[in-house]
Amino acid sequence: MSENKGKLIVISGPSGTGKGTVINELLKLRPDLNFSVSATTRKPRPNESNGVEYHFLSHECFQEMIKNDEFLEYAQYVGEFYGTPVKYINESINSGTHTILDIEVQGAKQVMSKDIDAVTIFITAPSMEELEKRLRGRGTDSDEKILKRLKRSRQELKEKNKYDHIIVNDSASRAAEEILNIIEK
Repeated sequence: MSENKGKLIVISGPSGTGKGTVINELLKLRPDLNFSVSATTRKPRPNESNGVEYHFLSHECFQEMIKNDEFLEYAQYVGEFYGTPVKYINESINSGTHTILDIEVQGAKQVMSKDIDAVTIFITAPSMEELEKRLRGRGTDSDEKILKRLKRSRQELKEKNKYDHIIVNDSASRAAEEILNIIEK
């Protein structure tokens, strides 16, 4: 990779580990970092805006983008699709900007399988009990969906050793500082 290109920083881990909170802390420390806005078919949560947290798409639109090979990665998670538009990533990296992806473990595996220069970081909660507490604390999912997320989390935790770095999110500010140290190396 040439020196004028930015780094791709892939951050993933189970749902509820606080990836978004850690990334927000990281962006406060380094506002010059670029956060890649993913696309999803899920409905927006309260206080989420289209084009800010996600590009909220219909299932039909998402399927058309898959067909046209417009994603760097995409995954289906608990009945919804999530993906990273490849055009945006290429433009950002080629402009010299370090770009952060917040993606599901399935998507990170896709990125790792490609010939892409990326730093991969797996974020986990301190324990499964804490993870469940965080998922329930959101107040956005049914018990059935929370149980599905916990089951999926146990599967995803088996993938953590495939990443360049593993960070336990027991404090969002500490985890953000740890990621910043990784980026700056």
